[in-house]
Amino acid sequence: MITNLLAYKLAVKGLYVAGLAINKDVLNPFRENEPQEDLHVPFNKPHMTGFEMKYINDVLSEGKLCSDGKYTRKCQDFFEMMYDVEKCILTSSCSDALEMSAILLDIQPGDEVIMPSYTFVSTANAFMLRGAKVVFADSAADHPGIDEDKIEELITPKTKAIVVVHYAGVATDMDKIMSIATKHDLFVVEDAAQCIDAFYKNRALGTIGHLGTMSFHETKNLGCGEGGMLMINDPQFIQRAEVIKEKGTDRSKFLRGEVDKYGWVDMGSSYQPNEMTAAFLYAQLEQVQKIQKKRLAIWNRYYEELKELEVLGYAKMQVVPDYALHNAHMFYMVLPNHDVQQKLMVYLKKMGISAVFHYNPLHSSACFEGKHDGRELSNCDKYDQCLLRLPLYTDMTLAEQKTVINKVWRFFLQK
Repeated sequence: MITNLLAYKLAVKGLYVAGLAINKDVLNPFRENEPQEDLHVPFNKPHMTGFEMKYINDVLSEGKLCSDGKYTRKCQDFFEMMYDVEKCILTSSCSDALEMSAILLDIQPGDEVIMPSYTFVSTANAFMLRGAKVVFADSAADHPGIDEDKIEELITPKTKAIVVVHYAGVATDMDKIMSIATKHDLFVVEDAAQCIDAFYKNRALGTIGHLGTMSFHETKNLGCGEGGMLMINDPQFIQRAEVIKEKGTDRSKFLRGEVDKYGWVDMGSSYQPNEMTAAFLYAQLEQVQKIQKKRLAIWNRYYEELKELEVLGYAKMQVVPDYALHNAHMFYMVLPNHDVQQKLMVYLKKMGISAVFHYNPLHSSACFEGKHDGRELSNCDKYDQCLLRLPLYTDMTLAEQKTVINKVWRFFLQK
């Protein structure tokens, strides 16, 4: 039935390019063989490597439970060596890493910080808590990340930093971003929350701007429930970052024997996770390549099985520029309008499949009411109204993914 409908739709549209209407590689078993109807597919499942409890028990046996122990150092060393980061600091969340970034950049009331509106609230919160005026930029026409060509027109004498968000683990054009920042003497913070093992021209995301942040929330490729990382790429920030993460004290110097006692020397807070959290995360980091291989296979299968929806005009597929190596953090489609987005999401829910839209634009949020300058951010609004994320998690089975693929096709072909 699905095969006949697809051929019919293609014939009506006159789309016989490359044999799409009759090519058996297009009409493959993922859509021809329906899985069991009662198979439920969640949006996300946290992955376990099997070594988490071993390392947590090691922490318990050693009796060092607070922050900055053996496993914290292992996690930090992993990033510094594998991704060539100047200095890494493990944090309790990506939100904490962003807050540390705002303090390190000495953001003051009245300073302006440019960032995309299509992002999670933590991106803006970190800088607004320091009194900054957040200036929202539009998304690009072909991807939800910041439109690099719209940044420079937003810069004023009060602008202090640009915050870029690599949405879905797909890089923005960092050469353009860094060129603009250098020209106007601005700092760049990469919100790389979704970007473990994702790259821009062979450079790991989060390692290109002056500062970078990452998340290890349970919804990310690698997780520990809640966790984050601050990546310091400009050496001028290293010494102060050690103070900030130690509640504003020079305790790190004391522990290294550089001072005979420690005291309060700067502002700071409690930004570090406990050792059990770090131990859990390290078990995940050890298997990053294995995890990534699984996720990329799932992402590629989605793309191959759903890309004809774009030919038919039903949906646009995720765009990955040539300069970017993504990490299969998510698979999303951009639908023609809000009505289709909502109807497909409701339909999949009825079929036992959890698919979700993503960010409500921050510029139109209740918290930001009256603070936006009135510019239309049309691309940002488009993704709010039209983007839909499909389930993708490391342990997703073939049967689960076939269920999603088949139901998506059924939705469109039964219309």
